[in-house]
Amino acid sequence: MRILMLCLLLLVANVGCANEVAAARVNGVEIGVLRLERYFSEYLDAQGRAPASIRNPTLYKRLRDQALDELIDKELLWQEAQRRGIAISDDQVSAQVGQLEAAFGSPAIFERRLAQAGFTRAEYADYTRHELAAQQVYAQLSEVVEPTQADVAAFYQANREMLQGMQNQSDSASVIPEQGLDVARAALIGQLQGQARKAVRQRLRESATVEIAN
Repeated sequence: MRILMLCLLLLVANVGCANEVAAARVNGVEIGVLRLERYFSEYLDAQGRAPASIRNPTLYKRLRDQALDELIDKELLWQEAQRRGIAISDDQVSAQVGQLEAAFGSPAIFERRLAQAGFTRAEYADYTRHELAAQQVYAQLSEVVEPTQADVAAFYQANREMLQGMQNQSDSASVIPEQGLDVARAALIGQLQGQARKAVRQRLRESATVEIAN
């Protein structure tokens, strides 16, 4: 639900007005202040925060900068998807738009929300295609090799206390239960994927020209 709502917010924020001030430029492509502010609201909502509840200016700026970083990463991923020629089918787009429409409860409400933002269904479908392409290239670039059994066993031994806490049990040092290996495998894959995603974002940033407005 959050991802679907986020897509709509980003769509609404992506257009803005022709003379909108840029919060950043990514390889010459502008991220407008309006787009950032609307995304920032969703970013805070995901953390259970409200903009009015943040009274510390330093904290507010830090969180807003984090939201801008996410938008920059999204733009870089979309540009990379374009370079790689990633194509999203009409069926995939229709399915995603249909999910969002269902989340609003009725086609009429969905159409009204789009109209209030000044967009047509076709324009939203086009944005959804961009978002799905970015997600796909991100998954491709951050794909990791399945760890071997030896890798999983070593990870379990190195993180035994943490993993046992996740299982709510203790075992002898000489025996690794099957459940423990399953938990260790999932945790190791998650760690590897996190490292890979971080490396992807860093690599895209290093090869891009990113200008952030003061």
